[in-house]
Amino acid sequence: MKHMVCFGFGFSAQALAPRLKTKGWQVTGTSRSSESAATIQTAGYDAATFDGTAPSAQVNSALQTATHVVVSIPPSEAGDPVLAHHGSEISSAPNLEWIGYLSTVGVYGDHGGAWVDETTPPTPASQRSKRRLGAEQAWQGLDGNGGDGRPRVQIFRLAGIYGPGRSAINQILAGRARRVVKPGQVFNRIHVDDIAGILGAAIEHSGTHSIYNVADDEPAPPQDVIAYAAKLLGQPAPPEVAFEDAELSPMGRSFYSEVKRVRNDRIKTDLKFELRHPTYREGLAAIAGRLPR
Repeated sequence: MKHMVCFGFGFSAQALAPRLKTKGWQVTGTSRSSESAATIQTAGYDAATFDGTAPSAQVNSALQTATHVVVSIPPSEAGDPVLAHHGSEISSAPNLEWIGYLSTVGVYGDHGGAWVDETTPPTPASQRSKRRLGAEQAWQGLDGNGGDGRPRVQIFRLAGIYGPGRSAINQILAGRARRVVKPGQVFNRIHVDDIAGILGAAIEHSGTHSIYNVADDEPAPPQDVIAYAAKLLGQPAPPEVAFEDAELSPMGRSFYSEVKRVRNDRIKTDLKFELRHPTYREGLAAIAGRLPR
């Protein structure tokens, strides 16, 4: 039986898990507490408690039968917690075939609106993205390309994630949506269902590359996304707010400090994956279509 261990059982892992379960896979998700572990078990999956500060005997047990691993836990200032506490066990896991590390397109840094692809040298500016790049490189150090009993390691650089319960639709319904305008600013996005599909395609088709951009087809201004969500809901769009006048958090402001357009050709040509939500319009329409009537 194939066995996926998900380090971090958040939005992306929760979208991937049911796809694997329907194919007969065993799925284990890690959680930071026994309470959240119980939630994972209630959903029908195995759980292992791992808070990122110390090794977990439950994780070590799961790794003995793991064939695949997905890592979505972000690195800290001290580095990648999974590698720090379970790197040796992962390296020696007897049945492990594949490791997928979920990173971010933030590692490319600012490109003034130009297009980037997987061959673009990373130039991260923020400490957050620098830590991500360091974690990418550390995980790639385990890559055996499937040979000599060592697993294949593939890096997935994700654009801004959205999906049911976490989108411009939900921001408008909650009264939290703002149309912040900074001329020339665009972002790529990716629907969580497409993340799950791309990971599934990587597992199935293997692919010839070690790094993939996981992004939609259309980098778009954030104010346009909010306006479209409002239109789908039959509500007026919130008024535009100039970036200079927007009271953003330091984290929110940092996202606007970089602008780039992310190419995604490799997931299509190498992994043979067709996006279900190629732009924010299809993605938001799907989310709106699932709302209670």
